[in-house]
Amino acid sequence: MSPSMLSTPPPPTWPSLGLNIPFTERSMDGATPRWADILAMAHAAADAGFDAVWISDHVGFGDPDEEWSGAWECWTLLSALAASTTRVRLGTYVLAMPYRNPALLAKMAETLDEVSGGRLILGIGAGWNEPEFASYNFPWKRRFDRFEEGLRIVAGMLRDGRATVDGRLERASSARLEPRGPRPEGLPLLVGAGGPRMLRLTAELGDEWNAGMRPPWEFAEGCAELDAALDEVGRDRSSIRRSVEAMVRPGGDAPADDVDRLGSGDRPISGPPDAIAAALDRYHDLGADHVQVQLRPNRVETVASLRPVIERLAARR
Repeated sequence: MSPSMLSTPPPPTWPSLGLNIPFTERSMDGATPRWADILAMAHAAADAGFDAVWISDHVGFGDPDEEWSGAWECWTLLSALAASTTRVRLGTYVLAMPYRNPALLAKMAETLDEVSGGRLILGIGAGWNEPEFASYNFPWKRRFDRFEEGLRIVAGMLRDGRATVDGRLERASSARLEPRGPRPEGLPLLVGAGGPRMLRLTAELGDEWNAGMRPPWEFAEGCAELDAALDEVGRDRSSIRRSVEAMVRPGGDAPADDVDRLGSGDRPISGPPDAIAAALDRYHDLGADHVQVQLRPNRVETVASLRPVIERLAARR
């Protein structure tokens, strides 16, 4: 059966874990991931019980004139994964709105959702890495204005089938989304956001909010800020899903640190499966519906070590 003939998967329940797949030079435990490695990571994630795989949207990091670490292009990789997998959801973590025309982006998303059989999560944000903006001639100034106008175009097209936005930076004139894919009501729109303005836009137009990489105590603070934004726009706090990224290094002894301070690059969640499960479950206690896991060491063999963690999380529920 082709992916486009598969039924749309139901909304995931906890434990809902996603794997952030390496995509930049030297990011696979010092090596550059090739397509075969990326595909193997996705299959290993599905076998281990992850319900989603995520790829970030960057063209490179560093100084384009000096040290530079290049990256594979996000959308191309996800399109290939859509045709090469059948179960895991596929997420962008997160697309930088200024990199693409928003009306075309909505078309791209609807098409990829069709190819994947309704498995795409469209994650978008304003972008943050200024050197890649400058090097590739992406517009840096007023990127938050550009994000807001683009978000209104994308949301309108995905949910209503067309959008008209006469913005100062982004415009669409009855831009139609036809044909529709397997979810004519609109695929899930995730917004990676922080700060009052971006959180208010998330509260108004997002299906899911992503906090980025934060330990539990910072995630809780972000949830409180999102709740305030939801109250401001008159939206039920329970009507939006919440996700967060955590760094995980399986094995060794569990850190002596308070669990609420684990999950960052400096203090990864580590230890035996029980300790890792307890630390990830703490995010759920604080309101997370999904956790994007970034692994160390970041290689195919490490993915399987999360299977007992996922089994323990399931047993807790």
